[in-house]
Amino acid sequence: MRTAYDVVKAHYDANDRRDMDGMLADIAPDCRWTEMAGFPCAGTYVGRDEIFRNVFLALGEMFDAYSFKLERLLDAGEDVVAIGVYNGTNKRTGKDFTARVVHVWGVAGDKIRRFEQFTDTWRVVESMH
Repeated sequence: MRTAYDVVKAHYDANDRRDMDGMLADIAPDCRWTEMAGFPCAGTYVGRDEIFRNVFLALGEMFDAYSFKLERLLDAGEDVVAIGVYNGTNKRTGKDFTARVVHVWGVAGDKIRRFEQFTDTWRVVESMH
């Protein structure tokens, strides 16, 4: 069985390939995915369909070249912490942004059970105005 670190690393590897199916592959049906208050798609979404629609699809509709660049991935047993940077260009305003970000993942039974994002929401929202 893969470790939690392996499961999360596979998600980021799929992200680097722009492979949405790969990014969603290990998300449990009851996964609770939380985007930080103040972020454009803030909220907690449960399961692949809600996560895809309210996070990945929503961000793609708002931003061109939206990306996450992983800098460090920290193994904490069933929890994994990712540190990196978001970048993108708002489609409506044409303004770019860069924001530091931390993702905290919870993995059990070879599936992602929870995700929580911590980021500088102001940098992202500022690009929208």
